[in-house]
Amino acid sequence: MSANSRMTVAVHVLAWMALVHGRGREVVTSDQIAASVATNPVVIRRSLADLRKAHLVTVRHGAGAGWMLAREPEAIALLDVYRAVHDEPLFALHRGEPNQACPVGRGIQSALRHVYADAEEAVRRELAEVSIADVLRETLADRSG
Repeated sequence: MSANSRMTVAVHVLAWMALVHGRGREVVTSDQIAASVATNPVVIRRSLADLRKAHLVTVRHGAGAGWMLAREPEAIALLDVYRAVHDEPLFALHRGEPNQACPVGRGIQSALRHVYADAEEAVRRELAEVSIADVLRETLADRSG
């Protein structure tokens, strides 16, 4: 199984937008963002569409077209981004019902249900504590990469 990078791409997009916003540029294009992420602008436009639905970015059409942050970076929590791009639980139970004649199959779902719910809540709490401004600050401070 591979990890889903939609969250990482969305955070990268917003952190880059926050960086250029702090330098006085309000409107950016998907091509400009894609250069930072090193991906196709189509991937960026998909991410921006999710972020727009969540009211984290806005779009300007016509002359000077492009994307803008809808809020200050300090007011965008990673939990907001997570909700914008993550449309399913972190962990899922079996797709079908396990063998109910097996003692493990009979009890595994109820045993895991609360563990998964607690883990998801812990992730949400952690993400609520970190803003895009925090990520940008940490990113700029990290000179090792």
